[in-house]
Amino acid sequence: MPVPNTCSDPLAQATGLRGEVIEIERYALNDGPGIRTLVFLKGCPLTCWWCSNPESQERRPQLQYWPENCIGCRACVEACPNGALRFEDRLIIQADACRRCGRCAERCPSEALTLIGIALTPEQVVAEALKDEHFYRNSGGGVTFSGGEPLAQLPFLLECLRQCRRHRLHTAVETCGYAGWAAIQAVSKTVDLFLFDLKHMDSETHRRLTGVPNELILDNFEGLVRQGSELVARVPVIPGLNDDKMHLDAMADFLVRTKPGLRVDLLPYHRLGRSKYHRLGSPYVLEDLQPPSPERMEEIRRGFSERGLAVTIGG
Repeated sequence: MPVPNTCSDPLAQATGLRGEVIEIERYALNDGPGIRTLVFLKGCPLTCWWCSNPESQERRPQLQYWPENCIGCRACVEACPNGALRFEDRLIIQADACRRCGRCAERCPSEALTLIGIALTPEQVVAEALKDEHFYRNSGGGVTFSGGEPLAQLPFLLECLRQCRRHRLHTAVETCGYAGWAAIQAVSKTVDLFLFDLKHMDSETHRRLTGVPNELILDNFEGLVRQGSELVARVPVIPGLNDDKMHLDAMADFLVRTKPGLRVDLLPYHRLGRSKYHRLGSPYVLEDLQPPSPERMEEIRRGFSERGLAVTIGG
């Protein structure tokens, strides 16, 4: 992700508004209409067992260790001002001592250590997005803010959305919906499309799987429908956790009752984020879980479609 290192906008420099960005991905096709630029922000109030971006959950920058790249030179150990690193048969990171300064990553000659999270201004984010403006015009695409949970950085998100609107860029926000209604409504006034995740209909099960209950999420979803906001429901399909018939029927019934004919994206569980947990030194609780088969996903799609919902598999 090439991003400018300086900001020429004097107002942005004066206000000091910055956001913690993980990466900016170009030419994306599955997170809103057309060709899109994805802006991944750090910080999320949920800790979903199946999260494929665990580096997005914590707001602060994080160290990521790639042991296969490590050449054992110990330059990182020498660079650390807090004594948070030691080398045995591999690098050991003492999380309680690490201050996320990034000096170790700067000194690493083999990129075995990387610091996840960079502070950018809204101007820098939008400048990066504008590089592909002609693709958006030709494909009906735009910019999607994801994460993590973009609303966890509300002032930064709102300013990014405002600047995108000034440049007439279509915008989408992918959200878990766990935020106060005032925050949801503030974003709804500036964004073109919500990609709204719905993970489980039973609140206690939702709490067990994600760390939070679901009442606020469902209330916000219904509130957006009532006020006429454009939204797509995105439902992850996690085998053994939310793919039983009783739950899927409850989810489909809720969606039909709330907005008949709504577009629904069914997102099959995948294991692409598994290695990230290992590189962050975190356990992955679904280590042995396998993705649902294409046949199972088609069966679920048919069940939702029979209720009049406009269903796709994937984004």
